[in-house]
Amino acid sequence: MQNSCENLEAKGHTRKQWAIAILVNLTALTYGLQCGWVSPMTKILQSEESPVGRPLSDSEISLIAGIPSLAAIVGMPILLYVVEKYGRKKAVITMALFQLICWIIKLCPSNLYSLLVSRIFCGLGAGGCFHIVPMYIKEISQDNIRGTLGSIFILFQNVGILTMYAIGGYLGYYTVLYLVTAIGVCIFVMLFQIPESPSFLVNEGKLKESFAAIAYLRGLQIDDKEVQNEIDSIKREDDYYKSIPDITFFGIFKHQAWRRGFLIMFILVVAHGANGVLSIISYASTVLKSSKMEISPELQSLAIPIFLTVGIVITMTIVDRLGRKVLLGITFAVSSLAFATLATNQLLSDCGWATPNWLPIVVILLAVCVYGAGVSPLPFIIMTEIFNFQIRAKLIGVLVASAWLMTFVELVSFTAVSNALGVEMSFYMFCAINLIGAIVALFILPETAGRTVEQIETKLRNDKHDRNSDI
Repeated sequence: MQNSCENLEAKGHTRKQWAIAILVNLTALTYGLQCGWVSPMTKILQSEESPVGRPLSDSEISLIAGIPSLAAIVGMPILLYVVEKYGRKKAVITMALFQLICWIIKLCPSNLYSLLVSRIFCGLGAGGCFHIVPMYIKEISQDNIRGTLGSIFILFQNVGILTMYAIGGYLGYYTVLYLVTAIGVCIFVMLFQIPESPSFLVNEGKLKESFAAIAYLRGLQIDDKEVQNEIDSIKREDDYYKSIPDITFFGIFKHQAWRRGFLIMFILVVAHGANGVLSIISYASTVLKSSKMEISPELQSLAIPIFLTVGIVITMTIVDRLGRKVLLGITFAVSSLAFATLATNQLLSDCGWATPNWLPIVVILLAVCVYGAGVSPLPFIIMTEIFNFQIRAKLIGVLVASAWLMTFVELVSFTAVSNALGVEMSFYMFCAINLIGAIVALFILPETAGRTVEQIETKLRNDKHDRNSDI
């Protein structure tokens, strides 16, 4: 496989794969802008000059911030239907349309309900950033750059957050909205130029279009042998799975490899969703205030997306060489250590012990960095590689919805648990969750980098017998 990728790169080029991956991942940039919008706009929305006509309460701001997580769960079946019925390209365009509607509604005369509706559309599109986009990138990219291209969506998300933090504090409310709406329109229009996934085209019996798509993406002639070989590989997998009776979601669990793969990924996405970094970001100002370090609010707000971005840049440079398994396990382990350190520091401080003033900020930024480096992007890259075309959309939809649900549960329960048991106990719980993620990643998860679905399924079965015996 590696030699084949090297020969392909020597004969053709990867420029179009990079260009299309960047274009599609601009939807993640939009999502990052939407994630970051609440923080700088809260001051405006709670002022007497609020565009909704009155200052919003803390509970109303919390609802505006949290409702996209629930909307993303509702949006998953919609995008799942589009991606399987009409293709990956139209699903990406649908997702971008939801994002654009979010900005347009905010430009209209505002009240609390219009803001909530706009944030619902934000959530409807958000699920696709972690579901449709990774799936599409996996199906258009060759093995030796798939991990790097798959990491771009988290990079763009973090750049979007950083951009909104930077411009939100200096530009007017509607100036920001006009700017990001123009960006959203450009992205929506440009997405009509991307090709359909070759795997979907083969599945639909459109072989001529699939040859053209592979040749275009790889920078080769349509009659090149490498194009034929790749189409043959996709077609063999497609023919095999079409020979199997239509599989329902629950029927998937009768197949040992699929069942085991789903359970592994379910544990990892639950650990991802309840990782604790989103809560620790919310709690960061209190932690820093309890220390004696003097840090400006502007620097505090910008440090988070900067370190998220640093983490994902590191991942993009090493993910295809180091592999998914080791990198994910290491980042979960470091997250576990960071939360244990922060919890112990808080416990000692409450007991009157002197602790280093710089420790909380260092630990917070370390947790944020490793979240961006592995805990956030890698589960979504791995889940596109571990499942075959026939079940990929079904299972990824459930896994992504589970991740969104866990994120919502974490955010709404953190304050209650911390008030009841102490914030240090919440951090120790996050430590345990990340430790479980590290163990599963390092000792149970099979490596997926540079391997075919058939090789991964054989590893999941833990034997060498023919896959037909599992059906």
